[in-house]
Amino acid sequence: MGLKTRFKGEDGGLLLASIFNAAVGVLCLATLLLEDLGLIHMGLIGVFSLATAYGLFRKRFWALWTMFVTALMATAFALSTLYYTLGSDIPLDAAVVVYMVLTWIFTAYIASKRSKLGL
Repeated sequence: MGLKTRFKGEDGGLLLASIFNAAVGVLCLATLLLEDLGLIHMGLIGVFSLATAYGLFRKRFWALWTMFVTALMATAFALSTLYYTLGSDIPLDAAVVVYMVLTWIFTAYIASKRSKLGL
């Protein structure tokens, strides 16, 4: 089944949420590999984001729950990052705020479309 037929008749929100989570997962795992291994929380966020992307793409019922876990981890990560770097690195602060806002927007969207996931 092709990508076009899988999402035919939908507005593409599930696909966008899946792509967003896949991109975040890959970026977090790349950061873990490129930096020192003390950033284990980046690996955890990356694994949960990739699992959520897979679940959303395959329309699994558990994707909503992994999305909530990912959103909570993203919020904790973003708030702690903002607490320690607020004002000293403006591009990083802006990126973290955009990441947190997009995570919660996609989480709210997936929660509103939970019937498409079989819940």
